[in-house]
Amino acid sequence: MSQESKTTTDHDVIRRWAEERGGRPAAVQATHDDDDVGIIRIAFDDGKEELDIITWEELFEKFEEQKLAFLYQNETKGGGTSRFFKFVKR
Repeated sequence: MSQESKTTTDHDVIRRWAEERGGRPAAVQATHDDDDVGIIRIAFDDGKEELDIITWEELFEKFEEQKLAFLYQNETKGGGTSRFFKFVKR
């Protein structure tokens, strides 16, 4: 099993990883308005941030516009399912 971090720009891989962990596409509420999605995130139901749920299409449009990559981990050191991720510059 692998706890190492991986990086991808594949939309299907990102969506599958998030959905397998109960994640949904989101934007930081304070940066989101009708004209701009703002700062994108994957929302998990832990209430740590004030997030607005958006569509996968909106998330990936911003992802491409900002030339981002998805840094993620599949497993924790202990072998559990990891929810670690970051959006990083390509």
